[in-house]
Amino acid sequence: MTPSAVLLAIGSAVLFGLAAPVAKVLLETSDPWVLAGILYCGAGVGLFGVHVALRGIGPLAEARLTRRELPWLAAAVMCGGVLGPGLLLLGLARVSASAASLLLTLEGVLTALLAWFVFKENFDRRIALGMLSIVAGAIVLNWQPEATAGDLIGPAAIVGACLAWALDNNLTRKVSLSDPVQIAMIKGLVAGPVSLGIGYLLGSALPPLATVGLGAVTGFLGYGVSLVLFVLALRHLGTARTGAYFSIAPFVGAVVSVPLFGEAVTFQLVSAGALMAFGVWLHLSERHEHLHEHAEFAHEHRHTHDDHHGHPHDGPHDGPVDPAQAHSHWHVHTPLRHAHPHTPDSHHRHSH
Repeated sequence: MTPSAVLLAIGSAVLFGLAAPVAKVLLETSDPWVLAGILYCGAGVGLFGVHVALRGIGPLAEARLTRRELPWLAAAVMCGGVLGPGLLLLGLARVSASAASLLLTLEGVLTALLAWFVFKENFDRRIALGMLSIVAGAIVLNWQPEATAGDLIGPAAIVGACLAWALDNNLTRKVSLSDPVQIAMIKGLVAGPVSLGIGYLLGSALPPLATVGLGAVTGFLGYGVSLVLFVLALRHLGTARTGAYFSIAPFVGAVVSVPLFGEAVTFQLVSAGALMAFGVWLHLSERHEHLHEHAEFAHEHRHTHDDHHGHPHDGPHDGPVDPAQAHSHWHVHTPLRHAHPHTPDSHHRHSH
């Protein structure tokens, strides 16, 4: 397990978890679709500034998006940048912020299920048990024997948002070796105006300037920077495990919501949180090691030279390269057979 990758996933989760209760406050003065547009516009515009600044500093060590990757990115933008935020904010308007925050843990579960059974990422009993524990926590959290159909609209909308983001996560994995700032910037610049347009067609108006400003900052940090960190973690941990680490986001949101909204700390809330925490711990304590083979393949991404990157730089267009410094270029991986702890990252997608 790569410690730095785990920290990236946790940092992404913390930023997104803090954004949920702030969005709950902003919904008091804004329509859900308009607020979703503001959040993503804030992410897109803010990351555009970061992108320009990084290009001004010097040559980037990240691989550029290619035309083959654009369909994957477009599908991810539609799922995670348009459907997800709209459904989340619709749900936030109907349920408590702490309950909504913990419900968002289902994003990790749905992400893993899609990764395992649709995109064929490997898993074992420990990882599966962790996901079952998270599901059990979500059931405990939302168990209402006297619930009516109307009571379920809010939770159902949030579950729908989780499914949209789960699709987004798996689709983003397909482009995760490219520049993460560019990926998140495009998502924001496309999803933001689309959501604003939907809000306008539904007859909504822009909220007060203070809401716009705070929403833009929240979007830049909680959606933009968070997504950049998430994409970086995807490279090293795989989709399901990154989603599992990201599952701590609801705990961050729930903790903040209690003092922010004066919500009660109930036995149901604590029990659900304990089950979800146990599930996340099972993922955090995983160790996966066995003898495996790397077939020959080629790709481009940011890397330094290690056991998996021992290629020479002697081509006519390579130029001087310091193997110890991060750089990006098209390179070939020669066949390799060895054993070491690993996750289903970009270099370990072998069968088991």
